[in-house]
Amino acid sequence: MAATENPRETVLAFVKALNEEDFDRARTYVNDDLSFEGVLGSRQGAEAYFQDMTRMRLKYDVKKVFSDSTDVCIFNDVTMSGAKILVASWYHVDQGKIRSLRVVFDPRPLLATKAA
Repeated sequence: MAATENPRETVLAFVKALNEEDFDRARTYVNDDLSFEGVLGSRQGAEAYFQDMTRMRLKYDVKKVFSDSTDVCIFNDVTMSGAKILVASWYHVDQGKIRSLRVVFDPRPLLATKAA
């Protein structure tokens, strides 16, 4: 599998591969210099991002997808540490591969599970 020229298809194929824990396939949709910014931290480079993904093994339940040229936004429920959290993910696709990902969510349910 390789990245497609359609940003929406690229992002959805990436999320599907993550859900299936096929991290090698997911990696084919991402640029080497991936930039990730999230509520709880940031990562520079695909290697650092995938180290986290293979450890966390998140599951994404896609609710809505919006796309505009090379930008794709997904609203999805993500199960993290046993908590289901609504997440907005903004992907930027450049030359058929995901170059950046920004994630926004309310971390309180996640923090509550860690405090317990």
